[in-house]
Amino acid sequence: MGRRIAQRREELGLTREETAARAGTAPGYIQYLEEKSTAMPGMGVLIRLADALDMRLSALRGGDAELTPGIGRAARHPELIELSVEECWARLSTHGVGRVAVDGPAGPFVVPLNYSVVDGMIAYRTAPDATPATAVGTHVAFEVDQIDEALSQGWSVLLQGPARAVSDADTVRRLNALAYSEPWAGGERDMWVCIDPDSVSGRRIVVRREG
Repeated sequence: MGRRIAQRREELGLTREETAARAGTAPGYIQYLEEKSTAMPGMGVLIRLADALDMRLSALRGGDAELTPGIGRAARHPELIELSVEECWARLSTHGVGRVAVDGPAGPFVVPLNYSVVDGMIAYRTAPDATPATAVGTHVAFEVDQIDEALSQGWSVLLQGPARAVSDADTVRRLNALAYSEPWAGGERDMWVCIDPDSVSGRRIVVRREG
């Protein structure tokens, strides 16, 4: 729960002091909740925190963890906006979790994976016999997105280009050094694949206020 509180607070640009003021509690208690995995706040505190962070109580408690994102209703005045290439790369940032679409022997596959942005390309680690490795030598699509459940808005970025295996030892060492974390899927995944972008595009949904 502490991680969910901290993540949502940072998404909203709130300090612990501001969050505490919204929830009617002390900044030290917000720190306690964020840092202590054993913290068990009462229902009244949880309700006030959910309201302060503009999120559902079930999401704050982790009840939505096994559900697909975007189960809420659409906003009343949404607008779809194209992102510039610069905005797309800003959202790709330096690393994250995305999805690569590959055309395998049994048909198309879409696989989630950890990625890094290095020298204007997408790089990810996989195993030679894993599905993401079949991207090598083909033209693929790579997608990342983010959904704001509370505000019913979000964005997505689509990158397309050829995928290639990285065999140069110096490049492999550099990619290993720059990788933010080990692949979440675990196992032996020491094969690096890079996607050189031919095109990058993106869109975001924003909500316009009435009046």
